[in-house]
Amino acid sequence: MNNYNHEKITSVQNDRVKQWASLLDKKFRDRTGKFVIEGVHLLLEAIKASAPIETIVYDGERGIPPELQTDAADSSSFEWVETSIQVMAKCTGTDTPPPIFAVVGKLEWDESSLFRDNSLVVVLDGVRDPGNVGTIIRSADAVGADAVVLGKGCVDLYNPKTVRSTMGSLFHLPLIEADLTELLPAAKERGIKLIGTSLQATHTCYSYDWTAASWLLLGNESNGLSATVREQADEAVIIPMRGQAESLNVAMAGTVLLYEAMRQREFN
Repeated sequence: MNNYNHEKITSVQNDRVKQWASLLDKKFRDRTGKFVIEGVHLLLEAIKASAPIETIVYDGERGIPPELQTDAADSSSFEWVETSIQVMAKCTGTDTPPPIFAVVGKLEWDESSLFRDNSLVVVLDGVRDPGNVGTIIRSADAVGADAVVLGKGCVDLYNPKTVRSTMGSLFHLPLIEADLTELLPAAKERGIKLIGTSLQATHTCYSYDWTAASWLLLGNESNGLSATVREQADEAVIIPMRGQAESLNVAMAGTVLLYEAMRQREFN
């Protein structure tokens, strides 16, 4: 621990603290190209993924969490700042501040991963809830999907609630923010099938063949896919329901569809 470059800042009025706290606001995240990750698990995932970590800030009263004092979490090359619980609360916006947070540069992913042979990609169109977006990213990571695309109208990928709900998966696969009016026609030109969901669909998700290059289109929680995206879809599928539930939420529906795609591709 001795070789860590430590500074101590305890005042919430400190300029650096104000800069970190401003990253709770999308406008400042966009302007600076930085965001905040909270807690030990996310920080360990970021270190493992060689994410562009700038500063690690921890609560001096609680000390550096033991998981970050091992060789596996080699964090000696980062700037460390010891601070107060008040600063932790101001910068993380949670009711119970975590013991540690870090300022990280936004991730850069290459769009070529979208067009791999046989790609399986999730495309989000106006999905607004941070928990839903985070859960979909985790499910896409779990099945080994090639990427998740966030179209306009989606919640910000770097919103603290979105980041928390990915549980670290945001460091594991390409997450690409794109204009769907340009991207979807480009995918179709390459022979990629665009699949939406519809209660009127003739295919169930189990009778559809997911083994070819497939992009799964998931729409807004209340209104589904926008008209422009729906028009681009090559096929619609329905998730059959035996019970009396009216529908599944978008994250659950996306997970069911992704797992069926993985079953057909890996376990057939």
